[in-house]
This record gives sequence, C-alpha cells and structure tokens, in this order.
Amino acid sequence: MNPLSSPLVTDLYQLTMLQAYFEAGMTETAVFELFVRKLPPGRNFLVAAGLEQAVEFLEGLRFGDEELEWIAASGLFKRDLAERLERLRFSGDVHAMPEGTVFFPNEPILRVTAPMPEAQLVESRLVNLLHFEVLVASKAARSVLVAPGKRLVDFGLRRAHGAEAGLLAARAAYLAGFDGSSAAIAGPRFGIPVFGTMAHSFVQSHASEAAAFVHFARAFPRTALLLIDTYDTAAAARKVAALAPELARDGIAVQGVRLDSGDLAALAREVRGVLDAAGLAKATIFASGNLDEYRVRDLVAAGAPIDGFGVGTSLVTSSDAPYLDAVYKLQEYAGRPRRKRSIGKATWPGRKQVYRHYGADGRFTRDVVAAESDRQAGEPLVAQVMAGGKRLRPLPALAAARTHAKAQLDRLPLRLCALEDAADPYPVEIAASLHALAAEVDAATEGAAGP
Repeated sequence: MNPLSSPLVTDLYQLTMLQAYFEAGMTETAVFELFVRKLPPGRNFLVAAGLEQAVEFLEGLRFGDEELEWIAASGLFKRDLAERLERLRFSGDVHAMPEGTVFFPNEPILRVTAPMPEAQLVESRLVNLLHFEVLVASKAARSVLVAPGKRLVDFGLRRAHGAEAGLLAARAAYLAGFDGSSAAIAGPRFGIPVFGTMAHSFVQSHASEAAAFVHFARAFPRTALLLIDTYDTAAAARKVAALAPELARDGIAVQGVRLDSGDLAALAREVRGVLDAAGLAKATIFASGNLDEYRVRDLVAAGAPIDGFGVGTSLVTSSDAPYLDAVYKLQEYAGRPRRKRSIGKATWPGRKQVYRHYGADGRFTRDVVAAESDRQAGEPLVAQVMAGGKRLRPLPALAAARTHAKAQLDRLPLRLCALEDAADPYPVEIAASLHALAAEVDAATEGAAGP
C-alpha cells in the first residue's frame, strides 16, 4: 500500500457516506467545487497550484488488495462495501484554473463532476494536495515580488512537514518564480534546478577555514559557493580574497560566498568591499538564515549588495499564514443546484465560471463569478482538463506553468503586490445569475422542508 496514492488517504466519513450513498442508490451526477472562502491576514491574492498532482491522483484512483482487506476486516462497514470499492474508478470530468493563475476568495479553482460516490470520496485528498501547493506558491510569490532580479532558492526541505511536503513545496515555489531548490529529489522528479553550498560542519572538520575553502573549491571548480560565517565573517572574506590568486592559477574562479547569520546587510556591505578590492567583482553574495519575504524585502530596500536568498522554514510551513480556508462543496446533485446556508459558510449554488477584466495598463481590475450558463464579458479562467476520468490533453509542463505565473504576477494591481493587506481589496463580484439561482434554491429547499 503506497500511503501517498492510496484512496485511504481520506477522512473516514468519506467512506461511511459512500456506504450510505450506495445503499440509498444515490449514484447520480454530483458537482463539487473547490475554493477558498477568505484570504488570510497579509495576503492580497493566491496562486493556483497542485493541479498536476490532483489529476494524477484521480487517474490512478483504485482500491488495492490491502485497502480492501482492511475495509472488509475493520468492522466499520457492511461486507458489500469492499466489493463495490474494488470496481470503483474515477470516471468524471474536471474543470480547473491553470496552475500559476492568480485567484481570489469564492472563485472555484477546481470543479469535479462525477457520480456522487466518486466525487465524494476524492474530497479529502484533493483539498490536501491543492491546499498545500496553493499555500506555498502564494507565499513564494511574495518573495518574488519584493526581490526582482534576485536569485531565490527554496531551502526548506529539512524543516518541511514530511518528505512529500518538502518535495511539493519545492515544486510550488519554483512554479511561483523561485529559481530552484536545495532538495535534490526536486531535480529528477520535476526538472527543477537544484542548488547547494556547504555546511558549517565541513568548515569545522578541517584544520583551518582556508583549507576548507581550498578543498571545496578544488572539488567544485565551476560552482563552489563558500560559506564564510562559521567563525568570523569578515576575516573569512579576507581569507577568500587571499586564496583567490592561488585558485586562479589553477583555473578556478571564486564563484561567490554565502552568509548565514548576523546583520546580513552590514556584513554583505563589508564582504562586498573585501571582494571588490581583491578584484572579485563577479563573485556573488548569497544570504540565508531564517529569512522570509519581510526580511528579504527589507534587505533589498536597504540596498544590501546581496545577489540571492535562500528561504526555508518560513516558506515550506507558510509560517505567517499556515493554512487557508479551502473547501470542497456540493453545488449540484442529480441535475439540481444545491447550496449550503450555514451562518458564515454559505455557498453559491451551481456550476460556475470566473471572468477577469483588465484595465488599459493590462493589469487586473475585477473578477466576476457567474453561473456557467451565464456568459459574461471578460476572460474566462476555468477550463475543462479531464473528461470521463482521463485527461483531455497533457497539462502544461511545470516550466509553462511557471511562465504563466510570472505573467499573472506582472499583471497584478500594484496595491496587491505589498506584503500588508491592501486598503482597497481586489473586487470579486457575484453575478446576478448566482444571486437569482441562490434565491431559487432557497425557496425550493424551504418548500421541501415543509412546516
């Protein structure tokens, strides 16, 4: 049993509902939409991500022998459920926003149309996959916006919440505009550029700091980035400058240095001066050490001569906003629109489309969420990606999704690019068609409830 692809990566109530649906003969077509109810504090937008993993999950959905044996032996279900699940495959349709699309609250980023048991079963894993990648991509985009032209590298694997989280965080960050990841597995799995320097332990294990630098430079003559804050950062920079002629005689150019602690702005200025004085103007300075988009912004604003940043823990955990109010809600069943009316959690019924409008400067001005049948002006953002349980066509490659994300961020209203809440949030209008449909559903629901 692969715990990452197993259909048992779900909440138990999905399975209990399946048994009840089967017994009641409720297998007609259901429509569910996944969206975010509201933005966390400090977020002005979100970035769609994770569709590739969601589609892979749906295409491979099946119960294997181990899962079926557990269901039959658990004592939680009737005996015929395992027999039904043995035959279950995802046979539905999927509509979604392309990965890299900027989106806002109440806008469906994914719609599943399938027989009710199938559409219900996949809820937990779909939310699990999309929620996480959206969370990290949206966090990463903030660093991209405040550090134009700087190299940004995901450094978060070791503090990610598990191996899958570390890998998918590398993917989401790269999609949003990061240049690569320290996670080696991101290279073969997703074709993401991988970066690495050295650890303080490498320096400490040598008899001298200078010996460590020479050893590493000779091992990696074209890519060596030397970590210089193990002991005294300024003194280490001077050692690098003194070693440069010796290395140059062997055809090795000092590529750059990395700072991982202290007052990064002040140290970067001092180190830059040392390197420039030694004729190492092309050597770069890379900074890391508990960075997030706020510290990156402040370092860039201060004019610190830093060429790139490694952003780790705060990125992969989205530390300032560790979750989104992401939900997957029933919008139609058996041809009839449905909606939830709970206080603070009411939904708009029916299948929906999102239309985006642009100003004369090419930037977004407003979005309109409308019933799918209510064609509006503007650019439609939701498109079909699966039919009958199969992809209609290959999804865009990660590189293409990354290009799309950049184009989206380039068209953001400038007020939304700030790290603080915009005084004037982006307008998302609910079309009259949805208001009318909601009133119709409410009237029908109240009538069916009786006195």
